[in-house]
Amino acid sequence: MTSNAEIQTALPAFASGNVAVITGGGSGIGLAAAKRFAAMGMKTVLADLGGVRLDQAQQAVAAIAGDDAVLPVPTDVSKPDEVDRLAELACGAFGAVSVLMNNAGVGNNPGKPWENRDAWKRLLDTNFWGVVHGVEAFAPRMLAAGKPGLIINTGSKQGITTPPGNLAYNVSKAGVKTFTEGLAHALRNEPGAKVSAHLLIPGFTYTGLTEGATEKPAGAWTGEQVIDFMLASLKQDDFYILCPDNEVTRPTDEKRMAWAIGDIIENRPALSRWHPDHKDAFAAFMNR
Repeated sequence: MTSNAEIQTALPAFASGNVAVITGGGSGIGLAAAKRFAAMGMKTVLADLGGVRLDQAQQAVAAIAGDDAVLPVPTDVSKPDEVDRLAELACGAFGAVSVLMNNAGVGNNPGKPWENRDAWKRLLDTNFWGVVHGVEAFAPRMLAAGKPGLIINTGSKQGITTPPGNLAYNVSKAGVKTFTEGLAHALRNEPGAKVSAHLLIPGFTYTGLTEGATEKPAGAWTGEQVIDFMLASLKQDDFYILCPDNEVTRPTDEKRMAWAIGDIIENRPALSRWHPDHKDAFAAFMNR
């Protein structure tokens, strides 16, 4: 594990006493991040839907950092006014924010492209627009503070290789990828900016979105493993934080992603990896 001292030496945004805001902070990757940041001496703001899960997360983080160093804020990130309120409360309680993790997400599958418009909108409002709302609420404040800062948006490999199964989720995470790429470009061209953007791309991780699992599957990473990998990647200034897991290695991910972009270059059918006329060619490509 990369030590806290190494991270804080390389990345001033994680200095003790600085402030981190984590959406989706009530469980999974978000809660793991909050605990790790608290162990660094940071003040943490946990944003999640109100209820027992958020209360328990607050207690877990307070056990590490103390009650005065954690602020739970019930927040529905799909609603911009609630995210604006989150920013006001965070800055009012602790001052300038140095680390923002736009991590909140849902995985409910609304079905086919022509079905369940309202469910599609709900998923996109959380997974994509929740990230946009977070950036709108916090980025201007972070830039104005003039301090080193990080904005970390949680994407997904499904937003890159777009496998069949949950199209709405893929669309939302593809949007987060594209938005975060553009955000990084805008920030590095902002005069005097000390804030950078990064895309966290977890592998198979045991979180609240892990369907049908009451305990961690053998192939999955824990949220804590994802956060340690994230911090090590940030230490070397990675933009794309592409996490492996206990089943899939980085070389396997790279080949899958290369095949996906090859659909355009080679003018293959959409999602040719799953097309009966191309499955053998994909298998041969993966076995090179």
